Amino acid sequence: MRLKHIDQMRAIAILCMVEVHTAAIIPPSGITVGHPAAFVAAAFGGMAAPLFVTVSGWGLHRGAQRRFSNGLRSEAWLNWLLPRIALLVACQFLVNILLNDERGGRFEWQTPGILTLLALAALAAPLIVNLSLRARGVLMLAFIATPLVLGDLAGPDWGWWTRVGSSGVEEWFERLLINGTYPALPWLSFMFLGSILCDIEDNRRNSVLWMSGGFAVIGISMIQSARLGIPFALTEGDAILTFFPANAAFLITAATFVLLTEALLSRFSVEGGDKLAFIEPVGQITLTIYVAHFAVLGAAAMCLEGEPRLALIPAFAITIAHTLVWIPLAQLHQRHCPNISFEALLRRITS
Repeated sequence: MRLKHIDQMRAIAILCMVEVHTAAIIPPSGITVGHPAAFVAAAFGGMAAPLFVTVSGWGLHRGAQRRFSNGLRSEAWLNWLLPRIALLVACQFLVNILLNDERGGRFEWQTPGILTLLALAALAAPLIVNLSLRARGVLMLAFIATPLVLGDLAGPDWGWWTRVGSSGVEEWFERLLINGTYPALPWLSFMFLGSILCDIEDNRRNSVLWMSGGFAVIGISMIQSARLGIPFALTEGDAILTFFPANAAFLITAATFVLLTEALLSRFSVEGGDKLAFIEPVGQITLTIYVAHFAVLGAAAMCLEGEPRLALIPAFAITIAHTLVWIPLAQLHQRHCPNISFEALLRRITS
């Protein structure tokens, strides 16, 4: 049985990702990192990936629990895991090709990214499914703390093209594990968060305690930003919260808002009935939309390469239109061809 609020979380995550990726490919002219529009776009983008990885961790944990309860042998585990890992890695390479830097895009063909992170999460799922809630909480905090330990290994001063580039197998694994766009250290913390949410659906007290601690850290971070006179949040650079690389303050902030989003959607799905049902089809084909929207953006990048930037209003309108159009497209897809998607393919090859 699918949980409505989880599909809604998936939908919100992928729509936010579409928005921030579109804004990156079609940036308006005259907008600096300090502009309110840039801050809003970055805020949506900052929540997209944590939500995406958390709900993926939730799904992996629920799937692993079912398989352990059925007493599956190691061969059956491999039949569930290997196709999933292979498809995620293949889709990552496909995304890199669709938005390749040689055609005005943002990736090199071999770049590890969020889908290779999810492949690692799938690989880890059987190892953590029987860990206690407390053990997973400790591991999540340990992963959140890894930026404090990694230091310069995470590439805090790196530009985008260094972070998405790799020469040889050794550097590729470095980007995958510690200093790429979504390295396992620390991003697997959100996989642990998803597994925790999966187990506390009927016990909101723990979630409230986590959120309370998170908001306390956010408050301290804002005070520190004002006291030191440095930005509160930037995608990269000198700020209290940074996304590339993800620092501990960002991870705690993002985890707090993920918990808040899950709590609100869970409550609203009961009290609000089906008011958000219209976005649930989006949440049912997130991998398909993730790959497909990069095909659109790849074509846009080729057309816009070398052209002047659009003005604010046209760029904003295109970004919003490209984000929202996936809602009716997903509804039509689920109504007319639900078996044509990466999700349907994954179900077939893992059944």
